[in-house]
Amino acid sequence: MSPDQLSSPPYPDLAGMPPLATPGQRFVARLIDGLVLGVIWTVALGMTGALQYGMEHPGEQDLGKVMSALTITMAVYFGYEGTMLARSGQTLGKKAMRIRVAVLSDGNIPGRQGWVRAAVYTLPGLLIPILVGTLFWVLNVVWQLWDKPYRRCLHDKAARTVVVSAVQ
Repeated sequence: MSPDQLSSPPYPDLAGMPPLATPGQRFVARLIDGLVLGVIWTVALGMTGALQYGMEHPGEQDLGKVMSALTITMAVYFGYEGTMLARSGQTLGKKAMRIRVAVLSDGNIPGRQGWVRAAVYTLPGLLIPILVGTLFWVLNVVWQLWDKPYRRCLHDKAARTVVVSAVQ
């Protein structure tokens, strides 16, 4: 038996799916979706009066208004991410980077699993004021750098999904 026959392929069979998305593609897609999140956050700060309060009282925050804005932001972003992934496997960032989320077992569009993935990614954001949400987000997204063989983040693992090229 030759050494080539003993070595494993770089990536296991993905049920006939396209190749895995690169960490760079995923990062840029998240940056684009981060812009969406930023717009939602700004609108929520305006809706709750937190933005105006901060402008009228430099260096101060109304914690109640900020927490209301955070709750609105996370709820709207969860709806955005869940809807987009359940319907097409792509957020705006993923569309721009030509990647998509697929069910690991068969390559299909995630459907309900898109909502699970969105929940595990988005909802810890409610814990940002105590830094737990921020720490989870960082750990979650860097997990792909050492995950073998599918380069999945924790939200991918929870939903049993993988991110692949959308180019056929």
